[in-house]
Amino acid sequence: MPAGLHPYLNFDGDAREAFEFYGGALGAIPQFATFGEFGALPADDPNADKIMHGSLEVSDLIKLYVSDVMEGMAPYTPGTNVTLSLMGDDETLLRSAYEKLSEGGTVQMPLEKQMWGDVYGSFTDRFGIVWQVNISAPAEA
Repeated sequence: MPAGLHPYLNFDGDAREAFEFYGGALGAIPQFATFGEFGALPADDPNADKIMHGSLEVSDLIKLYVSDVMEGMAPYTPGTNVTLSLMGDDETLLRSAYEKLSEGGTVQMPLEKQMWGDVYGSFTDRFGIVWQVNISAPAEA
């Protein structure tokens, strides 16, 4: 398998909710493993059910990974160090993803044709993650 970019997102205890939302919007089923399942915390610890590692594999080109931030890990600051980019020429899929993922969030730029010829938009979703969608202009024959 060739190298690829796989964004890894951290959440403050709501990683499962976020990935279930993303999975529904993108048509994929998230997979999760908790801190308790990995043996990183005892089963009776209140944080044992938080997500240590989760994945959402939508296609060969769209894969996301997730974890809840636990005490002692890097500080949690939503949306400041990650921007997720969905790019390609499948207009139906990308428009649907833009509409569904932006639901409950804040649109910075509506999905519109841009000066470079592509359709582009950006938003911050309801979990504080910044997204951008770029629909490539059709190639000229």
